[in-house]
Amino acid sequence: HVQLVESGGGAVQTGGSLRLTCTAVGLTFEGGNQGWYRETPGNEFELVSSISADGSTYYADSVKGRLTISQDNAKNAVYLHMSSLQPEDTAMYYCATSKLWSLESSDFPYWGRGTQVTVS
Repeated sequence: HVQLVESGGGAVQTGGSLRLTCTAVGLTFEGGNQGWYRETPGNEFELVSSISADGSTYYADSVKGRLTISQDNAKNAVYLHMSSLQPEDTAMYYCATSKLWSLESSDFPYWGRGTQVTVS
């Protein structure tokens, strides 16, 4: 049974920082491709960042320079370091994993339940 669990969300002021964490049970992140998606209050759903098995990363244009994805294989965890947060970053953030390198959400079979980030 695979379970992904996100944590680290919360309410912050504009310009603040957060670190989101995704951990997994029943699955190893090493060798896979992990992504952070978000869904805004307006129901916009987008890939924010992803990290591949070889360490290559992707960032949406809206977050470049402000968010950093990283992975700790020893802890089987994926992180999203968020800084200079803006109100438009307010969203539910989801962690997902796949054996495929893809930017398409449909290619990610395993998802967490999300952690809320609110910036005001």
